[in-house]
Amino acid sequence: MIADDGRRSFDVYRRPFSNPAGRPTISIIIGGLGLNSRVTQAAIDELPPEVTLSFVPYSRGLQTWVDRARAAGHEVMIELPMEPYDYPNNDTGPYTLLTTANATENRRRTEWLLSRATGYFGVTNYQGAKFATDNRSISPVFQMLSERGLAFIHDGAAPRSVFQTVADANHLPFTEAARVVDADPTGAAIDEQLLHLEAISLQRGSALGTGFAFPITIDQIRDWAETLPSKGYLLAPASSLPRAAPAYIAETETGAEANHDDTQAHH
Repeated sequence: MIADDGRRSFDVYRRPFSNPAGRPTISIIIGGLGLNSRVTQAAIDELPPEVTLSFVPYSRGLQTWVDRARAAGHEVMIELPMEPYDYPNNDTGPYTLLTTANATENRRRTEWLLSRATGYFGVTNYQGAKFATDNRSISPVFQMLSERGLAFIHDGAAPRSVFQTVADANHLPFTEAARVVDADPTGAAIDEQLLHLEAISLQRGSALGTGFAFPITIDQIRDWAETLPSKGYLLAPASSLPRAAPAYIAETETGAEANHDDTQAHH
């Protein structure tokens, strides 16, 4: 919820960050946490606190994990399971957001997922390549996230997503990862993706990568992060990146769409 004084979870639960020297920044989100206790504890203990940790809502003892992560300095996200193309063969759980469900049902599922814990600044997708292309299904969910003061970060794995468009229409703080660093979970491939992130950061000023809670991913990112200061990069929490579209832009676009629809109706 948004507090009476206007404070949002996005403001309250994000890790503080400043970059007065304007150095190029790189952000990392490690997801899939909470299911394997040994790997989850390793991520909390071994990764720099600037690395954002993302938790599976079905995890047992989820609030305990969130509290531990935040006590170690990490900011936290919750994953919203979304419909992949091969659902239900690829089963993303009983509260998966579906293109075949109506808005009321997807809101009910979102409410359950958000209620699993507190202390997170935003949410991210888990799977969802099909859901990510369906404006009608996404809209009520993103409206709900905006009303509750959260941010949404797309993990970058759904190539034809309309997440950005729908986020802008709902003034929802949004950003998208440039790379999934461990699509090939080998040391050499992860290192190559991290080099890509460095290049993107130099070009754009910032870069965001996502990865899964594989032991190899945690090891590679831990070691790589130690090299960043000497290269001139700054490791930044993922919450430093999402931006909401200004209200007047989104409203102007919505008005243009309405005028277009009226014109089509007259034809």
